[in-house]
Amino acid sequence: MKNKLTQKIGRPRLLIIGCGDIGMRLLPLVCARFRVFAVTSSPQRCAELRAAGAIPIVADLDHPLTLRKLANLAPNVIHLAPPQGDGVVDRRTRHLVAILPAGANLVYVSTTGVYGDCQGSLIDETRTVAPHNARAWRRVDAERVLRGWARRAGGQLAIVRAPGIYARERLPLARLRQGTPALLAQDDVYTNHIHADDLARIVALALFRALPGRIYNAVDDTHMKMGDYFDAVADAFGLARPPRVARAQLAAEVSPIKLSFMAESRRMRNERIRCELGVRLRYPDVCAAVARMALVK
Repeated sequence: MKNKLTQKIGRPRLLIIGCGDIGMRLLPLVCARFRVFAVTSSPQRCAELRAAGAIPIVADLDHPLTLRKLANLAPNVIHLAPPQGDGVVDRRTRHLVAILPAGANLVYVSTTGVYGDCQGSLIDETRTVAPHNARAWRRVDAERVLRGWARRAGGQLAIVRAPGIYARERLPLARLRQGTPALLAQDDVYTNHIHADDLARIVALALFRALPGRIYNAVDDTHMKMGDYFDAVADAFGLARPPRVARAQLAAEVSPIKLSFMAESRRMRNERIRCELGVRLRYPDVCAAVARMALVK
């Protein structure tokens, strides 16, 4: 028993900020290698995190005083928490940076939304960011703040930019059942996807293999338009395909947030995650993955 306890305490420490769905999928990949501390703002989730192998810590990125207990806690950090829902700066990441230890190894999960509308172009990580909405501007701010921290504190930073994340529990089934329309083919936009399990694996590999200061697009191999994705999900689950309407009509039928996701078109390269991180996607094709999911009751 003593040897097992010593081995557990002697493992390097890892701090996961924002341990939601992706964090829970990540825990089985890192708990054998690290002594993992998982931050949650909800005391009710502590038992769930313990059962998954993590040590829960109740803290809130919106309340900086609660973060003091995290200072110098772990030399490895995975930042999964989204920004707050308002403004153009990420106050949560700014609060986090204030307690990060010098020289830490940090992986931040951002969004491909920072690229803005690329008009369907095929792009890679060298593309200049051009955010089109406050949500994306907050992510750009977080990336810049973390780069500044890495320069000042000698930290090693990797930025993983994720597109639309899907899984069996994260499909647009409610949207399809409601009959929410999609865009006509001539108005439609290219969209990008990554399965939640593949994203968790990419994040884990980035912790070990990422080059300092490197950006990685965490996308699968699929290049398809959004309406075609909705059609594929509808077909797989035996639902009616969404009606197609012109952009002007759609603007009158969906919320501004939903419409904003249909205002940006880009196709993404993923060579970096394959060549530098050694990623082998379990779900390289979103249509094939959705078809398999539909078979599981």
